[in-house]
Amino acid sequence: MKITLNGSVAETDSPDLAALVTAKGIDPCALVIEHNSRVIKQEHWGTTPVREGDVIELLNFVGGG
Repeated sequence: MKITLNGSVAETDSPDLAALVTAKGIDPCALVIEHNSRVIKQEHWGTTPVREGDVIELLNFVGGG
């Protein structure tokens, strides 16, 4: 299915947000997901389905100063 991921069209077969994070190889510890303009808590990633046309932003927090 086609989704918009971080501003670009992407193909995925991930059934939910948790699977998408795993498929992308991203460390979930410092990650925030915005799904269709809503921030999704990490405990809900596994129950939030990814559907055709979804807009998803994977946002990493980076320390620094």
